[in-house]
Amino acid sequence: MNFGKKGLKLASVLMGTMLMGGVLAGCGSQADSNEIKVGANFEMTGNVANYGAATLDGLKLAIDEINDAGGVDGKKITLVTADNKSEASEAVNAATKLISDDKVSVLVGPAVTANVIAESQVATDNKVPIIAPDATSPDVTVENGKVKPFVFRSCFIDPQQGTVMAKFASENLKAKTAVIYVDNSTDYSKSLGKVFKEKFEAAGGKVLMEEAFLAKDQDFKATLTKLKTANADVIFVPAYYEEVGKIVKQARELGITAPILGTDGWDDSKVTDIAGAEALNNTYFSTHYSDKDESVKPFVEAFQKKYGHMPNVFAALGYDAGKMLADAIKRAGSADPEKIQKALEETKDLKVGTGTITMDKNHNPIKQAVILQNKDGDRVMVAKIMPEE
Repeated sequence: MNFGKKGLKLASVLMGTMLMGGVLAGCGSQADSNEIKVGANFEMTGNVANYGAATLDGLKLAIDEINDAGGVDGKKITLVTADNKSEASEAVNAATKLISDDKVSVLVGPAVTANVIAESQVATDNKVPIIAPDATSPDVTVENGKVKPFVFRSCFIDPQQGTVMAKFASENLKAKTAVIYVDNSTDYSKSLGKVFKEKFEAAGGKVLMEEAFLAKDQDFKATLTKLKTANADVIFVPAYYEEVGKIVKQARELGITAPILGTDGWDDSKVTDIAGAEALNNTYFSTHYSDKDESVKPFVEAFQKKYGHMPNVFAALGYDAGKMLADAIKRAGSADPEKIQKALEETKDLKVGTGTITMDKNHNPIKQAVILQNKDGDRVMVAKIMPEE
């Protein structure tokens, strides 16, 4: 899930201002301590606080499990939290405090793309690794074609979803034709539409029509009527839940019965509230895990026991980040940030809450995506698809 890219230029200016005067001193010095300090830089207040809070809950569960099992090499992991207030500039402030004052060895978070990118220069200058649980934009780990050495993630990237859905349309639904309907106000949606078209046509399919809308639009019927004339086998709508719910509802009202496909922006129960369960029948979307997957049940049950409710996708990805963190510290045999960074690069076949992770050369995890089908108000897992390597 890629949120907040419009704030990147502002974040860069703020970073430059705050970083004048050089590199921070004295970070990551825990050699003689019985604890390993980990910084949790999350959106605890502000407009995306629900993302940050859920991710932090998942991370805390993973840390608790690790500590209850004896810690890492006899050392307990201590989580030091900081609220970035859902702002890029505050993400820089939080990272600065965690590194310089709290002497953390690793940073986990923030949740959203712009805030991770904002803190990345501080962390890189101080050689402290970051694990981004939720930020799916490729720009998080690669800038101008160059891999950021200290930035990693536990979620898959946006282009993987476009590839996965094209493969699902071609191979599972046997679709030969498609139309694409994107949110022209987000890079997330436009990028996914581009990748889907490329991969679908490479598999022998044909995209008959491409149309666009804008976030906060309310009436989609004119464009949907135009798309209906293409009579395509599938409709691909890579967007966020509010618009998705309205698009699906209005498409069905117009008599469009073709399968409608989407991505993890659909992964919110509010889609059903907006569209209605019946309208959502015969729709599919890619996401990070299914709570009905047997391999995911241990995480789901542990989360329910600790918090009294079902986890969402952010909590699951926070949990994965915690497992990645502990594994890297254990293999590093040290709380030294540079040794942990090297261990993160070498992550291979690691079992986490949502599946298995191997780190690729761009610091993105090679991990499966799942395809969920909306069916009579429920979500049914219909496929697991690994990315192309």
